[in-house]
Amino acid sequence: MPPARPSPATDPGVIDPAAAARFAADLGALRRPPGRLGLAVSGGPDSLALLVLAHAACPGQVEAATVDHGLRPAAAEEAAGVARLCAGLGVPHETLAVQVAPGNVQTEARAARYGALAAWLERRGLGTLLTAHHADDQAETLLLRLNRASGVAGLAGVRAVGVVPGTRWPLLRPLLGWRRHDLAAVVTAAGLPAVDDPSNHDPRFDRARLRMALAGADWLDIAAVARSAQHLAEADAALDWAAAREWQDQVSPGALGSYVYRPQAPRAVALRVLARLIEKLDGTAPRGSAVALVFDALVAGQPASIGGLVARPLPEGWSFAKAPLRRGKSDPA
Repeated sequence: MPPARPSPATDPGVIDPAAAARFAADLGALRRPPGRLGLAVSGGPDSLALLVLAHAACPGQVEAATVDHGLRPAAAEEAAGVARLCAGLGVPHETLAVQVAPGNVQTEARAARYGALAAWLERRGLGTLLTAHHADDQAETLLLRLNRASGVAGLAGVRAVGVVPGTRWPLLRPLLGWRRHDLAAVVTAAGLPAVDDPSNHDPRFDRARLRMALAGADWLDIAAVARSAQHLAEADAALDWAAAREWQDQVSPGALGSYVYRPQAPRAVALRVLARLIEKLDGTAPRGSAVALVFDALVAGQPASIGGLVARPLPEGWSFAKAPLRRGKSDPA
């Protein structure tokens, strides 16, 4: 049986006043920048709840976009269903068709999606993007990354206030305090059938397997796990602040385009300084595990290489420079 597709309810603008007031308070607490709001609406229950809540809280101030990744035959009709719903609400809507590059499908789809949304924000003159990330998303991400031995940066939950990846556009997530069932209740009360993305139940994806496991773990406090993710996000921001201070005080240009770092901070901060140095000189963000190996080698008084760089412990500090080009056999002497 095909998944239900969004269609206008008798009056899709009518929602629980208490839910609308809660959303307005959550959005107001984020001190959003001025301007109209752009909403990322896929047609699933979470984003449909975002649509009707934002419409109720900010009437006449929202627009919506649905990204069609071209990965499922039903995606175009699902986007058309969102467009019909938006027409019933009087919310401007646009479908953004993208092409997903080969590789990790979910990673590449995310990059394509945010790129298209950023271009849409600029084209429409919108001030901020809102997405429907919620507490269950936070908890799932934290548990997935704990299982991969991630550090603080990896464990940090998404922040309520951020920027669209790779751009300068503000990104707000006003639903981080809401549970998935809260949002489903908003959609049900509004009489809106939501799209059920098959990937949410596909055991090939780690998140889908975790979600199925969590469904039977009634002893786990998802809201508390989500709050832990937020605490880690705050710790991550504090480490970023400390690393910026360490960079300002202890990093200086050296000879021939090199940099010298005189580490004074704890390891967690120094690792971030090293990562920034390596990205600045090599042009590519390094993996955390590779940065840690360089750090350990330098602490032991040994040189190390990473990407196209070489790092050496010197009396004045740790030197980072581009590795000398190797001369090929056919190159003239």
